[in-house]
Amino acid sequence: MAAVLTVLVLFLAGFLAGFILLVMGAINFDFSNSEIPPGVNQPTKLRIIHIILICTAVVGKILENIGICTQVTFVRYMQGRKTLGADPKLFIKDLWFEQVPVRIYQPKAPSASQRRGVIFFHGGGWVFGSLETHEKLCRFIARESESVVVSVGYRLAPEHKYPAAYEDCLSATQHFLQHLEHYGVDPARVIVCGDSAGGNLAAAVSQTLAGRSDFPRLRAQILIYPGLQALDFNLPSYQQNRGVPLLFRERAAFYVLQYLNGNATNLEEALDGSHIPVDIKLNYRKWVSPDNIPEKFKVRGYKPHVLLDCTTEVFEKVKRFCEPNLSPLLAEDTVIQQLPESFILTCEYDVLRDDGLLYKKRLEDNGVRVTWYHLEDGFHGIINSFNSDWLSFPAGK
Repeated sequence: MAAVLTVLVLFLAGFLAGFILLVMGAINFDFSNSEIPPGVNQPTKLRIIHIILICTAVVGKILENIGICTQVTFVRYMQGRKTLGADPKLFIKDLWFEQVPVRIYQPKAPSASQRRGVIFFHGGGWVFGSLETHEKLCRFIARESESVVVSVGYRLAPEHKYPAAYEDCLSATQHFLQHLEHYGVDPARVIVCGDSAGGNLAAAVSQTLAGRSDFPRLRAQILIYPGLQALDFNLPSYQQNRGVPLLFRERAAFYVLQYLNGNATNLEEALDGSHIPVDIKLNYRKWVSPDNIPEKFKVRGYKPHVLLDCTTEVFEKVKRFCEPNLSPLLAEDTVIQQLPESFILTCEYDVLRDDGLLYKKRLEDNGVRVTWYHLEDGFHGIINSFNSDWLSFPAGK
């Protein structure tokens, strides 16, 4: 018996040591490839959050390797395991709009008039995120703006490829717009809102509904550091913030490929720009170009990227990147001109910063009123930290 216990203890000790080495190795590797710029407020907090994310990913990989669950499943579980109790100021209910799960937040206080409606699409690179990960944020919006908030639990990649997420968001939005009276919402005051991948979905849904006469016109769109194109991963913000947590340049391309194809087999081509033919890139250069980025956003460093052509085989796999429902920045002017008033949030230390800047220019060039707010010390994902106790950031609030 003693011998068995000794062997068991040695096995567990070895496993624990190996696990620690794996985690430390991943952290060291990630540190060597990451950079927290001096302009970030409270950099230590950002580093701690980054370490937590790395450790979660490493544990998920170990569980995947020993056959317990996939890494994606584990990370999703860890992200969504915190549940909040009842809210004294809100009625909260889980429903289905068509076949899409939604969570509705309605203020309990009586209202003399119809309320505003907010349709919210969560971020997470189309791969992660859920109704739970953005629960605090949606509660906050509903309470502070006294609005009815509908959070949409759209299908995720890689299990559900493009256009699944877009179709779910559009379907849920259309259902809500058709039943506003049931929720006491003013048809003239409904907005779509989303962060990161959710900002992409909000922009795509807004474009689809623009000019439609069979639904109430959206009052506005709120795009929080949205990803809006997959043609150029070498814009100034991608170069400057390539290793800034919480979204590396490589991960941004990885996520959009997961959304498109359910895999990232063409990651290297996407990063070096050899995934789209030159003639198509030149055709869209009027909209997706570093020339349209104000010079003040290039002072931290920018090296013009050489245009590379691509093979027919590669383009065949990623050609849907050119569809506006996936890359809203590529929509025609006739669509852009019909968009509602817009709010765009960008962060200085975010690879997606220039997507927002380019879209801001497109909207303004087409006569759409834009309110733009730029967080000089912000980084990607900061909105999720606004109410995270000691890991919160002033800019997030």
